[in-house]
Amino acid sequence: MSGSLNKVMLIGNLGDDIKMHHFEDGGCVGRFPIATNENYTNKQTGEKVINTEWHNIIVRNKAAEICNKYLKKGDKVYVEGKFKTRKWQGEDGIQRYSTEVHVNEFNFLNNKSELDSSVNPKESESSLPESNTENTSNQVDDLPF
Repeated sequence: MSGSLNKVMLIGNLGDDIKMHHFEDGGCVGRFPIATNENYTNKQTGEKVINTEWHNIIVRNKAAEICNKYLKKGDKVYVEGKFKTRKWQGEDGIQRYSTEVHVNEFNFLNNKSELDSSVNPKESESSLPESNTENTSNQVDDLPF
C-alpha cells in the first residue's frame, strides 16, 4: 500500500474548559485538553494501575463555538482528527514542540440529562447539536475504560 495516513480517534474527558481565541477576520480557535485512561492490574502485585495520557485538542470556527457552548470540564467527548506538531522558540531561546489533535469530527458523549443541566433553560431542545439529541441514557457504556 502506498501513501500514508494521519488519523486519530479519542474518547476521553475534558481536563479544562475550552479556551477560545477570536481573530479579526471572524474566525476562532478553541483549545482544550482531553484525558484518556488505561486501566490494568499488575499481575505481580495485584495492584490496579491507571495511566492517564493528556492530549491537546484544537477545534476551529463553528465547531469551536459549538464545543465552547456545550462542553465543560469533566465532560466525555469523542474527537476525530489528525496530529499536527507545532514548533516555536521559547523566551529562553530553546526550541519547543507541541503535538496537537486538529479535530474534524466530534460527538458529545454525556447523556442527555447531564447535557440539559449544563444548557441555559431558556434555550429550546432544538438548539442542541444533532449529536446530542439522541437518547443515550438507555444505552450501556461498554467501553473498556
